[in-house]
Amino acid sequence: REGQLMKAVTRGNGEIGEVITGNARVFKNIPLRIAYTGELVLRGEAVITYSDFERMNGEIEDVSARYKNPRNLCSGSVRQLDNRIAAGRNIRFFAFGLVKAEDVDFDNSREKEFEFLAGQGFDVVEYHRVTPDTIGERIDYYEKKIENYDIPSDGLVLTYEDIAYGESLGVTAKFPRNSIAFKWQDEIRETKLLEVEWSPSRTGLINPVAIFEPVELEGTTVSRASVHNISILRSLKLGLGDKITVYKANMIIPQIAENLTGSDSLAVPEVCPACGEKTQLKQVADAVSLYCTNPDCAAKKIKSFALLVSRDALNIEGLSEATLEKFIGKGFIHEFADIFHLSRYKEEIVKMEGFGEKSYGNLMDSIEAARHTTMPRFLYGLGVAGIGVANAKTICREFGDDLEEMLKADEERLAEIDGVGGVLADAFVSYFKDEENLRKVRALYGELEIEKRSLKESGNLTGMSFVITGSLSQYENRNAMKEAIEARGGKVTGSVTKKTKCLINNDIASNSSKNRTAKELGIEILTEDDFIDRYLG
Repeated sequence: REGQLMKAVTRGNGEIGEVITGNARVFKNIPLRIAYTGELVLRGEAVITYSDFERMNGEIEDVSARYKNPRNLCSGSVRQLDNRIAAGRNIRFFAFGLVKAEDVDFDNSREKEFEFLAGQGFDVVEYHRVTPDTIGERIDYYEKKIENYDIPSDGLVLTYEDIAYGESLGVTAKFPRNSIAFKWQDEIRETKLLEVEWSPSRTGLINPVAIFEPVELEGTTVSRASVHNISILRSLKLGLGDKITVYKANMIIPQIAENLTGSDSLAVPEVCPACGEKTQLKQVADAVSLYCTNPDCAAKKIKSFALLVSRDALNIEGLSEATLEKFIGKGFIHEFADIFHLSRYKEEIVKMEGFGEKSYGNLMDSIEAARHTTMPRFLYGLGVAGIGVANAKTICREFGDDLEEMLKADEERLAEIDGVGGVLADAFVSYFKDEENLRKVRALYGELEIEKRSLKESGNLTGMSFVITGSLSQYENRNAMKEAIEARGGKVTGSVTKKTKCLINNDIASNSSKNRTAKELGIEILTEDDFIDRYLG
């Protein structure tokens, strides 16, 4: 409107989408101002090119943490809450349809609509006028072009140049009748089956994953494909060394198309690779699947391991959920403490897909660095029901970072702590009453060097609540300042209320909502330096 980008919305369910205007403003090629000042509505596709996708993946050392394909990455990027993330991903927009342009006469021509959009500074999809005589030639042209095309393309659309005639045809329940979409035939490659990895999951389902000699498919290198279940595995008659053909379903998900050898020599494991307990074949709907029968299988607790190594807990880089799943599946990890003994499996790890000497070395360095931690990080990482980052800090401060004192506390003692209460107290005590939990906790604790924090003089902010906003100069980020405040008994919240002691904002003159609320409530606004001098100095 009035020559400015006013709103960008995702397709959503076809009727209702998400507003992503902030992210659209940082797309590489969307014009934020155009010459036309009427109301213009257009549709298009947000894309990440293959070259940008490969560049971004090349910057991620842990292969298992790399993005799977450009489409999923783009879909997630346009919906990020922080548009700085979208800005760093080189998202481009290509217009493919004009919905509305007030008071513009296009002479009933679809091509003139495209020319108008291009004239306003939009990149439009490549298009060509065709006749019955030239359409075959143009399809051949595109078929050759997409072999090295930098933008993911799954087909061509044929639409009417005559806008009025096309619209007169109406729509079906799902699609307009003025266009036909043609999908490219799947690209198929022949390769050799090297291994079948049995991957236990959180539900107990053990998925067969085919590992094969790497091949190029749809612009990326693939070397593994899920076989989904035992029924599909048996229908493919798989055996190690078999010649197989693979493709990407919808240009995204690698699949086995056919087994050219059909040796049918692959054995289904009788024990779970993660815990060693018996497996069981179950018929679910029309498919037979393999399950682990052990309710305490480590693979079923993958989320708990992921929490332990997360940023707010032990902060071990290189142990993504996918990597943890692989290590657990191969029997490298059974309980928390095992993470600190992964060096036993160096020979196997460096040979795994996505690893090598350098990746292995970085992982070991990260694990060793994680040995030195704080008691709140340790407690939070255990995953006790309801105990988040803030509660863990409160409990640790109450007991002076002493694990044994915490273990002695009963529900009544814990419930008295501000911010804990009866429900969390019960969950805390129940967790540590379990002998197996306690054994695992002590084993993990024995691997760590808990930082000795000075807690005696750290209560000068007890009972005070603060809000931090804007950028900081003395602290690395807001979380770092938050930790300093909490270490002294203070609390950091996200919004300004009557209970707020002061708002910390280096831009005191800002007219932000937090500044306005603080002024309305008579809450003091301090710069970072003034706050440090008064409260932390």
